[in-house]
Parts: sequence; C-alpha cells; structure tokens
Amino acid sequence: MVNTITDKSLEQWLWDAACSIRGAKDAPKYKDYILPLVFTKRLCDVFDDEINRIAGHVGNRAKAFNLVRRDPKLVRFYIPLQPDNMEDTVWSVIRKLADRIGERLTTHLRAIADANPPLKGIIDRVDFNATTHGQRDLSDDRLSALIEQISLKRLGLKDVEPDIIGRSYEYLIRKFAEGSGQSAGEFYTPKEVGLIMARILTPQPGMEVYDPCCGSGGLLIKCALVLEETMQAAGRPHYAPLKFYGQEYTANTWAMANMNMIIHDLEGVIEIGDTFKHPKFRDRNGLQTFDRVVANPMWNQDWFTDKDYDADEFGRFPKGAGFPGKQSADWGWVQHILASLNERGRAAIVLDTGAVSRGSGSANITKEKAVRQWFVEHDLIEGVIYLPDNLFYNTTAPGILLFLHKFKPAERRNHLFLLNASREFEKGDPKNYIPDDAILRIAETFKNWREVDKYSRIVSREEIARNDYNISPSRYIHTGAAEEFRPLDEIWSELLVAEDESKEIDERLKQIMTLLTV
Repeated sequence: MVNTITDKSLEQWLWDAACSIRGAKDAPKYKDYILPLVFTKRLCDVFDDEINRIAGHVGNRAKAFNLVRRDPKLVRFYIPLQPDNMEDTVWSVIRKLADRIGERLTTHLRAIADANPPLKGIIDRVDFNATTHGQRDLSDDRLSALIEQISLKRLGLKDVEPDIIGRSYEYLIRKFAEGSGQSAGEFYTPKEVGLIMARILTPQPGMEVYDPCCGSGGLLIKCALVLEETMQAAGRPHYAPLKFYGQEYTANTWAMANMNMIIHDLEGVIEIGDTFKHPKFRDRNGLQTFDRVVANPMWNQDWFTDKDYDADEFGRFPKGAGFPGKQSADWGWVQHILASLNERGRAAIVLDTGAVSRGSGSANITKEKAVRQWFVEHDLIEGVIYLPDNLFYNTTAPGILLFLHKFKPAERRNHLFLLNASREFEKGDPKNYIPDDAILRIAETFKNWREVDKYSRIVSREEIARNDYNISPSRYIHTGAAEEFRPLDEIWSELLVAEDESKEIDERLKQIMTLLTV
C-alpha cells in the first residue's frame, strides 16, 4: 500500500533539500539546482508507474521497458534511464551515482530532454558540473547529499496529487523569496493575492488565459485551481480545460514556469522574451486577444523611453490616451493588457498603490494621470482593491489590484467598485498573509458589488472626476478614525515621480534656452 504524503511533509522535505546544500550557493540560487531535480524525480516516478501499468499487461518490467523504448508514445514522458536491475526504479540510476556526479547528472538530464522535445531548455539548463574560477559551484559531496534528500520521497501518481506538489513548489519559491527579497519577489506573487484575482475573474471552461509577465506561472495556475474547485462544487468532473499563454523575460524563470505547468498537468504555451518590446502572441490584426489576463508586472519600471512607446506597432498606446512616460511603466503595462483582451475580456493586474493616485490633485497634468483618466472616461476599469501592507517579498508597500472589463453589465456602467482590504491580514514572519476566510470575503464582496461600511463602495465616474481621477480606495473608504490621512507610501511615491517630472521639465527648458541663444 502506498502512503500518500501531505503537502506539509512535502514542504519540509523540500526545505530540507535546500538546507542540504546551504552554504554552497546563496539562497536565490537554490532553486536552480533543486527545482529541476524535484521535477525530474516526479517524471521518473510517474514513468515507473506507467511501466508498472504496462508490465501488468505484458508480464514484467523488462518487457514493458522494451515496448516503451520501441514506442515512447505509450507514456507521456519517456525516461531513457535504465537500471541494471529492471525491478529497480529509474531514479535509482541517479541515486547510485558515486563519482563524477555533477558531470554524469548533467548528462542524464540532457538525455531526458533530448528524448522529450517539450522539455528542451527546461530541465537541461543547469550544469551541475559548472565551475567558477576553477572551483565547483556545487561539490559532488553536496550534490550527493541533495540527491539523497530528494530520494526520500516518492512522487508518483498515487503518492501526490499534482496540486499538492504544485503547492510545495510554491512553498519553496516563497522560501527563496523570503531569503532573497527582490530577485525572488519578481517571480513570486503571494498565493492569496493570486487566488483573489482568480476568484473575481471566474474563468470558465475552455477560456484562454494570458499572463504577459508570467514569472513562475503562479497566477495562471491559480486560475486552473479556482476553475477546478468551481466545477467540483457544481458536480461537473468533466469540463474543457483552460488554455494558458504566458511570456517571461528571464530564462531560468521561464524554465520554472514550464516545469510548474507540467507538474500541475496543465497545457500551456510559455514563450521567452521581452513582452513590452517584443510580444510573442500575435495575430494578423496585431496582438492576440484573450478571455482573461492576469499579471503582476514589476512595479514602476523606468526602462522604457518615449521612443519605445512611439515605436509601438500594435496600437497599444492610442493618441487620446498617450503613454505614461519614463518614470513608471505601470499604466503602459495596463495598456498592453487592455490591447490583449477580447471584446468581453477581463483582467486583474497587481500594481503599486501610487499607480492609481499619482498626479491627482496636482496643478500639472502628468502623463500617467492622463492615461488613467482615459481609462476612467472610457469606462474600462471595473474596480480597485487596496491590499494590506507587507504581503510582497520585494517591498513592504501594500499594492493594489486593478480590474479591467471590456464590456460591463449595463447596471454597472460608468461606475467603479472600490474595496479597502488594508485590514484583511494576519501577522506573519517575515510577511503578512491574507487568511482563507478573508480571501473569500474580498472576492465575494467584489463580485457582487456589495457595499459595506468602511470596506467597499460603488463610486460614480462623476465622483472620480471630482477627485481628479484618483481611484485609490483609500481616498474614498476610511477604515477607521486613525486612517483619515492618505497612506505615506502613496505620498512618497508621488513625490518621487513629481521630482523626476520636474527634472525632465528643467532639462527641456535648458534645451529650449540653448536653441534660443544660438
């Protein structure tokens, strides 16, 4: 009888694996070694299950191996590792490595990738034998300890559900984020934030879901989990799965997203490259469009200049809206996402709190406020949720969720739904978290547009205009007497942008004065 392991025991096992090489690499690099090996262990154990199933029909494992070798299509992923004793597991080939471990392990993983084209560039990216200045990055002793730790748990079809191992993957990614701050926070969105987004978007069977900056794929996976939960509650075990599309800039994170999709048994197309400058999902009319879009772009990116926006070929930045300028690309991402929605599409986007308020109340008309005003006037914003402090791993700032809707129901048109969830958290170490009951309360309140005192409000477009297109929930919903003032992070963010814009204006004035004096 196979003992099914719990997600908690699996999490501890994964962290023990990380600790087995502690000191060999900094925490952010653990994932480069552990995740491909855990993924390979899952592939090996599932392959063994499939071999055993076939052996039940043909008589023994040796015959099953020969049959699968001749026709690899009999299994989902063919593992070209053959133990000396056919009764041993295929993973035992890796576990028994005793010399030149880094070199031989790298060779084995590359052989698996060669035998399975969908795995190319995913599990064969890591060189376990790599050196820096003549010194091994990960010694054979530490690598052997890591392999042994990973060998302690079986990850076959009857041992773990795809969701449980996926949650453990997420746990380990979160642990990396705790130890490395920004570098890990860029590809990890707290699971409760992703669940709120997915619950509000309510993806339906067969829909196409897109994340233009997908990181490790967590937001896409949350949509699949929420749909599965909805279908089970409705008594519908059979339904059309979601179709996933994502793009990621960083190669190692792109590989992680693909591993995450496969380990959850999900079908998806994850492309690599710079979405902002070179979006990969296109059709004859420009950008490919989707039913749902989820995204957590890096906040306040200042990488993009006016030339980058002017060079756009996809109609993402219409003249009436303009573009947000160099100080922050937040609304540039929102514009890309809007252009990626079909006629009835909806989107959920994680942004810095300043994105919904910067420029409002100022005598100057900033580029960012002008874009925000265009979205409000065209009735494209469904609502905004103000999140609690200290949820994200690369900042203590609260963040907001911005929801777009291309075709609002008639009774909701020309209004926004604002929800202040700043108090919906429990203290955690090192980060706060939103408990399960609060996740449901936030999502249900938003979906039903239910007004609750000191929590949520329906605000008309006219009221938004009177407040100079500030759409921050903290502006309209005060959770208590002590919160009558705007949050400090919003004010500080606006001051930084105002300073940058002042410098830009000064520079332009200097250029004009230079031309006048020539």
